[in-house]
Amino acid sequence: MKNVYTVLLASIFLVSCGGSEESSEDEFKYYSKEEATNKSLELSIEASGEIEAISTIEIKSKASGEVLFLGAEVGDYIKKGDVLARIDQRTPNNILAQAQADLELSKVRLGNAQSQLIRGEALHDEGSISDKAFEDIQETYASAKSSVIRTEVNLENANISLDDTIVRSPTEGTVIKRNVEVGQVISSPSVAVGGGTVLMQMADLGSVRVRALVDEIDVGKVRVGQEVSIKVSAYRDRQFFGKVSKIEPLAKVEQNVTTFPILIDIDNKDNLLLLGMNTDVIIQILDESVSISIPTGSLRTRKDIKSAAAMLEIPEQKVADFLKNKVKGESFNKFIVIKESNTGPELAWVQIGKSDLSNVEVITGLVNGDKVFVLPSQSLVDYQEKFRKRVSSTFGN
Repeated sequence: MKNVYTVLLASIFLVSCGGSEESSEDEFKYYSKEEATNKSLELSIEASGEIEAISTIEIKSKASGEVLFLGAEVGDYIKKGDVLARIDQRTPNNILAQAQADLELSKVRLGNAQSQLIRGEALHDEGSISDKAFEDIQETYASAKSSVIRTEVNLENANISLDDTIVRSPTEGTVIKRNVEVGQVISSPSVAVGGGTVLMQMADLGSVRVRALVDEIDVGKVRVGQEVSIKVSAYRDRQFFGKVSKIEPLAKVEQNVTTFPILIDIDNKDNLLLLGMNTDVIIQILDESVSISIPTGSLRTRKDIKSAAAMLEIPEQKVADFLKNKVKGESFNKFIVIKESNTGPELAWVQIGKSDLSNVEVITGLVNGDKVFVLPSQSLVDYQEKFRKRVSSTFGN
């Protein structure tokens, strides 16, 4: 429609400035005629976004103490199980030594208690000791046995605490941030109220994603699984492709503009896309050939058909008769067009389908080869008339 309006304005100027005596008011037309024909409809949504990691892991130490060694810098690729840090082991070693000593002592006590139990059973059978004395012997044995189990658990926990001073990577990935340095004293998440000290952050950069903000008007056209074209400033001659993985339900409102975050997953096996890169996103929402298509500018509603009909000198009574009955789907998927016929301009209802904003699919109401009138709105016609008169007055025509 914008192109049609531009042509119309240019026509006004030419008629007013360069018109000859042969030019007349009848030659000045506000409309064009377009043929209903098959056409390929294409429509895409443009948005901007930023590269981010799909998942980020915070690396913490289960042990508290001084950091003695860090095994990775920002940007390093780390394999699962690689040593990332070592924490001071003096306290865990002391606890381990104490647990080993306690276990040895409890085992000795268990051996003595077992010997006493064997003698006590014999004496009790002979009637040499009372039932109460024998029960005390049994209780001592059970307590010694429990002590062995408890000290074994303490020893196991001491070994775990010692192992925890070696921080290993839980997965493969790239270090994207390092929060501490050698010599810094850190706290464990198991004892610190604030959740412990983060040593570094890792992410798998083999696959990244774009968080693009799409206007609320367009978000209803986006579907999970749609292919997306992505460009970044660092590689203007290269196009990346991804797929919509999620449409977040919570809107973002900035300066009275409402947008919804769309998450787009991208294969980044060459590691060209870096976190934080700004992106231009194009989401192709329509690329389809339709059998019958007309310009969207030819569609009219009940509210503006009278002014459009007046431009083509269609009798008011004819328009009134046409609008007498309501049509289901009006202004939703049913619109009015003015088509060319042997008897002059004729009103018709059409059912529309897909649209690329410039053209629209016609499902019913027209056949291939029909010609429809494309007219501007009445306000534009009035403006064009005023413009034509002003130009004509200026050039003295």
